[in-house]
Amino acid sequence: MSVRYLRLLRLQLRTALLLALQYRLDFLVKALLSLAWVSVALVPLVVLFHQRDDIAGWRWPEALLVVGFFSLLKGVLDGAIRPSLQEVVERIRTGAFDFLLLKPADAQFLVSTARFELWNFADCCAGLTLIGYGLAHSGHRPTLGGVLLALALVGASLLILYSIWIIVVGLAFVAVKVDNLTYLFGSIYEAARWPASVFRGVLAFIFTFVIPLVVMTSFPALALLDRLGSRQALGAVVGAFVFAAFARALWQRSVRFYTSAGG
Repeated sequence: MSVRYLRLLRLQLRTALLLALQYRLDFLVKALLSLAWVSVALVPLVVLFHQRDDIAGWRWPEALLVVGFFSLLKGVLDGAIRPSLQEVVERIRTGAFDFLLLKPADAQFLVSTARFELWNFADCCAGLTLIGYGLAHSGHRPTLGGVLLALALVGASLLILYSIWIIVVGLAFVAVKVDNLTYLFGSIYEAARWPASVFRGVLAFIFTFVIPLVVMTSFPALALLDRLGSRQALGAVVGAFVFAAFARALWQRSVRFYTSAGG
């Protein structure tokens, strides 16, 4: 990313921060609600672990790692990715997207940084807390290699999440109304709070290769526990770049054939 685009990103973040500071009480309430939803995500796990010692080979502290990465990624998804890309869907519908195309910057970058909802980053803090707690009680001391691999996989997971949303936005150029699709993906993403080995058969295939939820949350957890194979890790990183390349190609094609709402 060039210095110019980094400056644009900093400007957008500064604007979002100033807006949030104007409504501090509203920001605080929304952040607390965001944290409350993290607690809700733990309820099914708490119920199940009251009945058994492990779930599909995952003990309670290890499962907390998965929920921690789920919350960490959800904070970025709801705080940065989803708000910006939902806004561009409305711009496409009304024809306001034309103004973005006239600006001397990459349109995909502009729509990806158009809006931030900073209170949702409270989920990231909760996620990091859960990861720290789970790791401390897992009885395992992660290696430096495991930590670095987990960080790389989090980066790959964010790239996958972003790419999926770019693909959804790309479909908006054709279908215009993709609101149901965005809500559907939001609902499907909730499955990422569960460890990978919980899913079997068709669901395991879908959540590994089609919508790779287990790659996003279980793989970083396995990396911290030093239980992730090198082939799996390499496949996850390569897969993330494949998703990104496909999303970029779809975006460019969609913009090329875009016709504004005015005709």
